Amino acid sequence: MEIFKNTNFDFLGKKAPFIGLSVLLIAAGLASLIAKGGPRYGIDFAGGTVTSVMFAKEPNEDQIRGALAAKVGGEISVQRVVGTREVIIGTELKSEGEMEQARKNMTAALYTAFGGNPETDFHAMGAAKVVDKLQDPLQKASAGVSTDGLQTLAKAVLDYRDTPPRSGLIASFDDLKNVPAMTQPVIDVMKKELTLAPFAIRSFELVGPKIGEELRWQAIQVTLLALAGMLVYIAFRFEWIYGIAAVIAVFHDTVITIGLFSLFNKEITLPVVAALLTLVGYSMNDTIVVFDRIRESLHGKVKASFSDIVNTSINQTLSRTVLTSGLTFLSVLALWIFGGQVLNGFSFALVVGIIVGTYSSIFIASPILIFWQNMLESRKKASGAQAPEPAKPSPAKPPARPAARREKSAK
Repeated sequence: MEIFKNTNFDFLGKKAPFIGLSVLLIAAGLASLIAKGGPRYGIDFAGGTVTSVMFAKEPNEDQIRGALAAKVGGEISVQRVVGTREVIIGTELKSEGEMEQARKNMTAALYTAFGGNPETDFHAMGAAKVVDKLQDPLQKASAGVSTDGLQTLAKAVLDYRDTPPRSGLIASFDDLKNVPAMTQPVIDVMKKELTLAPFAIRSFELVGPKIGEELRWQAIQVTLLALAGMLVYIAFRFEWIYGIAAVIAVFHDTVITIGLFSLFNKEITLPVVAALLTLVGYSMNDTIVVFDRIRESLHGKVKASFSDIVNTSINQTLSRTVLTSGLTFLSVLALWIFGGQVLNGFSFALVVGIIVGTYSSIFIASPILIFWQNMLESRKKASGAQAPEPAKPSPAKPPARPAARREKSAK
């Protein structure tokens, strides 16, 4: 499908404003990064707490975020685990000494927002607390459970509660009838003495600064390895200058995107790194499409200057560029507008990256090829003008006639 046919836009003649825009964006982004001491890293890289919470019903992420913001403070990330009712909550943490207080604040915020009593919540209890809460009531109720038997029963009950698909959360105490040695009198006592909150905190972990630093370095390594692999591939498929031009264009896209994250004070998180790697592949693919058409034109021995061949190749791939980039842009734009807080950073990186990546293939990568070609031609002309003219050979003397023929002529 072609929406543009036989176009002849002078793209390369309009490259100056786009190159100027790129220089401006890169300068502004770098200035922002320097002023702020680097990118604003998320909890994945900067360190903090990571809490896994299972909910009885579909969780409302905005409600969770609002409840925690009131008591926990700082940056808060809330991520749904796809296909489950589990939520991963991340919070900032300056030091390990704050970990216990952060856990208490988060627990209190969740109970306030979703209900439940932390003192009697069965979902928050260990075996020792279950025994402590039930021992006297069971004796008063004459449930016929000894102290040793209660300890064994408590362990069995918690094993049942924590085994998938329950994963720390039961809907009713009646579900415990499936536990061996469980009796109805014990269940009745549990109903009176214990409660069930609509959520269960499955784990509470600390992500230290050292781990965050390792993740940052791994993210940088992955990006650099991706660029190096693409450089080798393009240099092998085309020529090395094509690979250099493509990598410079992709590096240009990445720097501008990270700079805009700094200007808009957005976090760099693991999903954002995934978006940047997606951007690297997308931008590189768009650039290769143009380069492939240039190569075809050169092999076809088109009688035109290299600059005209490049401009024609861009025009010939214009329909494909508009269709793929346009449709992808609309998709990620909808994701950015309607995707919510969790996907905001990921979708913002893709929105910016597609715009910048599309014009960099035309106005950054292609002019680099033309610059290189013009430089080679200038060198050839300069070397041809300075080379000494070859010496003209002296005229050859006519060969002497054979003696026999001279004698014959004389006769």
